[in-house]
Amino acid sequence: MDLGLQGKVVLVTGGSKGIGLACATAFAAEGARVAIAARDAAHLAAAAAKLHAAGHGVFTHAADLRDAAAAAAMVDAVEAALGPIDVLVTSAGAAQRTPAPELTAAHWAAAMQAKFFTCIHALQAVLPRMAARGGGSVVNIVGMGGKLASPHHLPGGSANAALMLASAGLAHAYGRQGVRVNAVNPGLVSTGRLHEGLAAQARAEGVDVQAVLQRHRQTLPQGRICEPEEVARVVLFLASPAASYVSGAVLSVDGALTPMVV
Repeated sequence: MDLGLQGKVVLVTGGSKGIGLACATAFAAEGARVAIAARDAAHLAAAAAKLHAAGHGVFTHAADLRDAAAAAAMVDAVEAALGPIDVLVTSAGAAQRTPAPELTAAHWAAAMQAKFFTCIHALQAVLPRMAARGGGSVVNIVGMGGKLASPHHLPGGSANAALMLASAGLAHAYGRQGVRVNAVNPGLVSTGRLHEGLAAQARAEGVDVQAVLQRHRQTLPQGRICEPEEVARVVLFLASPAASYVSGAVLSVDGALTPMVV
């Protein structure tokens, strides 16, 4: 199926690893012109090498998106190199998973900086430009922690919930300018972030990480953990013209793990 992404300029924040890198790879395979951003230049270089090895070109930009000025500079650099951004995928930032009894005020503030503002700053830099051009698509990769409160992920889950509201609200606000905004809530995905969360849960329970992992697998309706590429395929659809009347949606990608009607 041709998703109509050939030649589109796509920026993926948090694109150096995990779901972000899977998205960047999938967009490049569709013929898009891809830029990836992340804080760590070494991680960006490694990601670029993987994409080049697969036959894909990519533009990289190192930025700490907790800083609004850095986000604006990132967008300037991408558009100078590739042209106006057609698609923004935000996958940057992850709040530290901390058991509730260990939480301090600093954990809550850090979670908002790490997850909420890294997304909001990118949106603030891109959305007015898309609106001025009369079109664009945004997909925010958020996480199920915003729908289902976990005692091991409360600050991050709170940031996720805020991003879901912001996604829906911005979709409404920018709809008449031809801009669509959607969010994706992955469940358990086989990334480094997952293993960090499992370690926090194991520490809180005083058990081995493998025991926690096996217990999670047993609860999954499909009996396995999602791969990053599976999330990327959903992101591509939402970003593409094939989803032209989908905006303001928050789509769960968790294999029916959280049977919620919303």
